[in-house]
Amino acid sequence: RRHTFHPHDDRGCPPPGVPGRDRPSARGPPAVGGRPHRHRVTFLWAFLDKLLGLGFATPSERAWIHGGSPTRGFLGHVTGPFSGLFSSLAGQTWVDWLFMLGLPGIGLAAVLGAGLKIAAWSGTLMLLLMYLAQFPLGQPADMSVNNPIVDSHWHEALLLIIAAVTLAGDTWGLGKWWAAKDVVRKNPWLR
Repeated sequence: RRHTFHPHDDRGCPPPGVPGRDRPSARGPPAVGGRPHRHRVTFLWAFLDKLLGLGFATPSERAWIHGGSPTRGFLGHVTGPFSGLFSSLAGQTWVDWLFMLGLPGIGLAAVLGAGLKIAAWSGTLMLLLMYLAQFPLGQPADMSVNNPIVDSHWHEALLLIIAAVTLAGDTWGLGKWWAAKDVVRKNPWLR
């Protein structure tokens, strides 16, 4: 029987006093982390497009496998108060490698439901840096900004954090299998 969420309903939770009752659970509201989300493939898609040049954000001739830089297109054209810093990072080999290792790492963890804590922290850091690169305050007058504080980077980071905190991978992925590994039991931050 499928359980639907109601804020005053704790069906499916262990009775009071049983270990695990107050543990965050993927049984929360489906829209809050208890369900697979399309956003979980965002990082993998970005990786594949930058790697292969699928013709969406990255044309084939600028693909990483064809000698293109996965960071030059974005970081090379940022405007705003931090543009000097981020433009100087565009196209640097070490930045390209960090970015291209981070995208599939975060993406695989999010899709598989294993390693969500690392994915949430590293994904949030990556999204914070992307937000700062396009910081909405101080943009040129001809730049359209919908919200000067919150944008899609924060929404994606929040979804990653919620998936990690609610242990959504236990229900919708390999989280329980991953958690049972000795190395993960000894190092819960790998959860």
